[in-house]
Amino acid sequence: MSALLRLFDFLFSLIGLIVLSPLIVLLYVRGFFDTGTPLFIQSRIGKDKKEFRLVKFRTMSVNTPSVGSHEVNVSSITKYGSFLRRTKLDELPQLWNVFKGEMSLVGPRPNLPNQLELIDERQKLGVYNIRPGITGLAQVQNIDMSTPELLATTDQKMMKDLSIISYFKYILMTVSGKGAGDATLSGK
Repeated sequence: MSALLRLFDFLFSLIGLIVLSPLIVLLYVRGFFDTGTPLFIQSRIGKDKKEFRLVKFRTMSVNTPSVGSHEVNVSSITKYGSFLRRTKLDELPQLWNVFKGEMSLVGPRPNLPNQLELIDERQKLGVYNIRPGITGLAQVQNIDMSTPELLATTDQKMMKDLSIISYFKYILMTVSGKGAGDATLSGK
């Protein structure tokens, strides 16, 4: 089934990049007026614990530390960034990561290399055996990286139960607005 899900990922990311390219360009250009650097590129841990460069639209000021969102004060989020996060449009550039095979549309959210407690919990449960995703069970249930053990067990449950039906279910739930996105300090 993983080959079929990878085929879906490839096709949907390719179609998404083509169809949504005018919107992506518009959001990119608008981002210049917000922070001057509209893309946010950050090392994350992927399948088999290999690092890759995740691409998103920038939602926080340029000088924000490279830590989990739950460790950042809500005041770091720009007004435009708040809009991007609320609408989940900040995630669109990750279609490139999906297209390249570094991510899936559905899977555990990729964590930072410095989130050692989460890495340990995920390693114990075999979460790194699959590609990380843009969305998944934890995201639609509002479970973020501030609760490493709960997140890792939720990721493991999703992995065990992942089917073609649940793949599409998580995507539809995310597109329809389920899940609040990553929490921030004073913003949960």
